[in-house]
Amino acid sequence: MCKVHVDNINSPLNPGPDCVCAFLPVACLAVERCMCTMQTGTQMTKLKGKKKGLVRFFYLDEHKSCIRWRPSRKHDKAKITIDSIHEVCEGKKSEIFQRYADSCFDPNCCFSIYHGDHVESLDLVSTNGDEARTWITGLKYLMAGISDEDSLAKRQRKRDQYPLLCHYGQTFSEADKNGDGNLSLGEVLQLLHKLNVNLPRQKVREMFKKADTDDNQGSLAFEEFCTFYKMMSTRRGLYLIMLSYSNNKEFMDLNDLVRFMENEQKMAGVTREYCLEIVSQFEPCSQNLQNMVLGIDGFTNYMRSPAGDIFKPDHHRVHQDMTQPLCNYFIASSHNTYLTGDQLLSESRVDMYAYVLQAGCRCVEVDCWDGPDGEPIVHHGYTLTSKILFKDVIETVNKYAFTKNQYPVILSIENHCTVPQQKKMAEYLLEVLQDKVDLSTVNMNEFRKLPSPELLKGKVLVKGKKLPANIDGDAEEGDVLRVKYQCIEKGKTMRLSRALSDLVKYTKSVRVHDIETQAYMTSWQVSSLNESIVNQIMALKPAQLVRLNQRQLLRVYPSNYRVDSSNFNPQPFWNAGCHMVALNYQTEGRMLELNRAKFSTNGNCGYLLKPRCMNKGFFNPTLEDPLPGQSKTQLVLKIISGQQLPKPKDSMLGDRGEIIDPFVEVEIIGLPIDCCKQQTRVVDDNGFNPMWEESLVFTLHMTQIALVRFQVWDHDPIGQNFIGQRTIAFVSMMPGYRHVYLEGMEEASIFVHVAVNDITGKVGLSTGLKPLTKLNSKPALQTVSKHLNQPQPQLHPQPQSLPQAQPQSHPEVILRNRHPPSSPVRVRRTLETPASQRPSNTSQTKVRSRSVPRKQHTSPITPVVNRRAAVHWQPQTPSPPPQNHCRYGHQPIPNGLYLSDSDSSSGGSIDSLRLELLPSRVPVSGQREVGTLQREMNALFDQKMKEIRCKSPLFFYGKCDSYYTISYSVIISQLESMAVVKMYCFLSHKVRVPVCSDHRHYKINVD
Repeated sequence: MCKVHVDNINSPLNPGPDCVCAFLPVACLAVERCMCTMQTGTQMTKLKGKKKGLVRFFYLDEHKSCIRWRPSRKHDKAKITIDSIHEVCEGKKSEIFQRYADSCFDPNCCFSIYHGDHVESLDLVSTNGDEARTWITGLKYLMAGISDEDSLAKRQRKRDQYPLLCHYGQTFSEADKNGDGNLSLGEVLQLLHKLNVNLPRQKVREMFKKADTDDNQGSLAFEEFCTFYKMMSTRRGLYLIMLSYSNNKEFMDLNDLVRFMENEQKMAGVTREYCLEIVSQFEPCSQNLQNMVLGIDGFTNYMRSPAGDIFKPDHHRVHQDMTQPLCNYFIASSHNTYLTGDQLLSESRVDMYAYVLQAGCRCVEVDCWDGPDGEPIVHHGYTLTSKILFKDVIETVNKYAFTKNQYPVILSIENHCTVPQQKKMAEYLLEVLQDKVDLSTVNMNEFRKLPSPELLKGKVLVKGKKLPANIDGDAEEGDVLRVKYQCIEKGKTMRLSRALSDLVKYTKSVRVHDIETQAYMTSWQVSSLNESIVNQIMALKPAQLVRLNQRQLLRVYPSNYRVDSSNFNPQPFWNAGCHMVALNYQTEGRMLELNRAKFSTNGNCGYLLKPRCMNKGFFNPTLEDPLPGQSKTQLVLKIISGQQLPKPKDSMLGDRGEIIDPFVEVEIIGLPIDCCKQQTRVVDDNGFNPMWEESLVFTLHMTQIALVRFQVWDHDPIGQNFIGQRTIAFVSMMPGYRHVYLEGMEEASIFVHVAVNDITGKVGLSTGLKPLTKLNSKPALQTVSKHLNQPQPQLHPQPQSLPQAQPQSHPEVILRNRHPPSSPVRVRRTLETPASQRPSNTSQTKVRSRSVPRKQHTSPITPVVNRRAAVHWQPQTPSPPPQNHCRYGHQPIPNGLYLSDSDSSSGGSIDSLRLELLPSRVPVSGQREVGTLQREMNALFDQKMKEIRCKSPLFFYGKCDSYYTISYSVIISQLESMAVVKMYCFLSHKVRVPVCSDHRHYKINVD
């Protein structure tokens, strides 16, 4: 507050240009008197819905941080924090007051407080006008002190006031049952349980006695409790870090601090002057300040400050290139912006436009319908949602569109109005928005490209239908309709006012007929598609969809079946480069959290530059290697500890419930090949400072669009309860030791270490079961037998001398399992050498695709195997196939081999065998009589084996005609993909010891 207001406390407020109260209206009370009156409290009427107003006592708390009222069924939760207040409006301007239009409330006694994430209104009526002006003046003054702070700065401001004072002061007062300003040991134990702290009673008694230093023994005053809390909350992880960099000293000098910043935090150019500022700002001990060293308390304060947050500080502001065409950006978009709930019965409010625009959304939707008295209205058509005036919506957009940033806002207009009311809409747009919709001043250098966000600053783009250019500009409205009727295919008429059409320039709404041809048309158009349709396109033509998004804007909106206003997963659409992925901002949850994390990377301005590969050239997000030739990224996250983790919000007993058993789950959300999640172990009975100290390793192919999601859960025998989360874009993460503050919680955090490494080479995916070991070795079979708890077959030793393969041997398909296997082995092509050119010793060749022939590798151990084409198996003949085989057509390839066109039949693998129909074949001692059911099952088994023998080249004849040979690696692959116990029923009687020259093949009796 400026000095003149303090000196002349009874004078009217007449703020000067340098005063923090410069925006305040002229009032008769000074700010200090306002604060005193608000803390004393005022009885006012609270309006709610259509019911009668409720008389409540409202007051400002002692820390001037929130407004409280009583009585209330919410008890301590009945409050509104000053940080959450968006606006204070004088008079009867809210929708709630409009419902009381017939009431006799004096407008001078009425005011509304808009607060919260959804911009809810608290509508109050005071007993006289002076009280209302006192509250309006005081609240605006309090809001002025924090209006320019971001969330990290607010948290730092609270921390500078001392955490206990602001965060636990109210809790301390509630724990003081008798109100004498002191806490007994029993009250301290109850308070610790409420704070989610589980410490042994003996340890609590020791710290209690150490903190109890005044004459009043046996109780702790507030200052003593602060000392007690400080002893209890010393961070083991931070203490060990400090010792490691200070050579086991109890403090870090300037050189130690420089080494820590450079080695761990990966900061370049750290100077001693910078470290001096850290010590002077965060060190509370006067002796350490004199010696210019940082103790454990100062180091803890620094690491819990914004400097130790995991989010890059540069990303709190716009830092990307904003001069590229609009189609090169992701744009934060809202669906059915006016709704506060579901799509059928909820209320429509203009406040929702204020909320989403201030939350960073740059594309809002307006569903326009004919209203009474010639006034167009906004609501969800053919439903029971309430209606609001189109003019009120435009006025709200004009007021809040550019309060947070100046980048353009897109009005997505769903036009269902008749031509006369369309003229009214155009009139309101021009009258209210004025030069904001005037795009004639936009200087376009290139005609075919969209303008950039930088060029369109302060502008509102109208997205809607536009009349074709071949219509005479002097034509009347009826003539326009008739001409338009002749221009549209299938005789469809467009009812469109010329005045509204002229407001549409760069964002013309068009249908998508063919994504391949439309990608080469004009860029000045926008297409809107349902999520289901886009999912189908991504499944069939993902690369073509990316190409379309390189040329024009595309908007994706939720399915019509989401009547509950639920949200779809936006990440797959971002992967394909879709610009405007419209979400229901009124529905909080995982999908909206991903959206916030996505756009927070660029100062939450609503525009995020797409990766370069999405804006130019070929890109397919569904490939296993979408960026060939580029190195992969390894993310190593060490989850060290947690701090002040609360009980779950939906806990049945609330603060009186059990102490939580937390664990952390980390999830990567990005390209399909990058998506995965891992979790730590569970820490029992510790929500205050749990220690995990576990490392989680992830491999990413494309970090530019990846999100990292941290979730904290409470483990429970019957399930798990969600505690909190924080989602951050990969590119916004800082390396080193960092705190991950849970979203929506003041002090709850996770302490982690972040390391990012570049790796080269192809990274295999581990899907399904982990590899058992080397699949063609004896330990692998031991592992399988151990898993099945059955006796293992003894393998014959590998023969020392290996016979040469005969040229006339029957053809076989040899499948080498890749280590580690990611899926059951499939046969695609077979390579064979012409008989006339086949030498006695040829190299064994792996199965390769026709399009990518590879060089053969010769093994010094494996014998020479003659490759022949797969033959046509004759289903009628159970005997060995004839010597003359029918070959498929061959195609020569440069290495002298021939590529067979035969593919393995889908019915010729072990997958086609219905194992649930197999009899139990576990061997037992002695012979027993075979019953009728057993004989039938044996006959069914033999029939199935004959079908497989006839159809599939997987089984083939060896030296013994009564046996089929199958690659052991194939059996192991099937073990990984099928039920192990069922497969063992097949293996226990059918697998025999190897007699072939290659020990990786086993014989299967089918007789």
